[in-house]
Amino acid sequence: MTSPPALTALGTADFDHHLTAAPEPLLVEFWASGCQPCQALMPVLRHLAAEHAGRLRVATVELDHAPDLARRYQIMALPTLIVFTGGRPTQRITEVITKDQLIALLEQAVFS
Repeated sequence: MTSPPALTALGTADFDHHLTAAPEPLLVEFWASGCQPCQALMPVLRHLAAEHAGRLRVATVELDHAPDLARRYQIMALPTLIVFTGGRPTQRITEVITKDQLIALLEQAVFS
């Protein structure tokens, strides 16, 4: 059995490059250490990265190390998920949701 793909960890230095590095939408989880809902979401994100490879890129930003990105995207609650398409935010989720809810939102907003 193969292990799930690692999520791409982004920081201030490489964030902008990854926004436009590939044509696929980029789903980013903004999280912080000590945020239990953020940690609980990680396996769901790994599943999405594996299940939708080639259609969706999945990354994380640890805000403890990138507070400027928190200011830029006005992150006020954790976890916050933002889908970027063509380098621009197109979908924002600021509540704890289930795997099925997240997949349904992505199916509607990204894969339709």
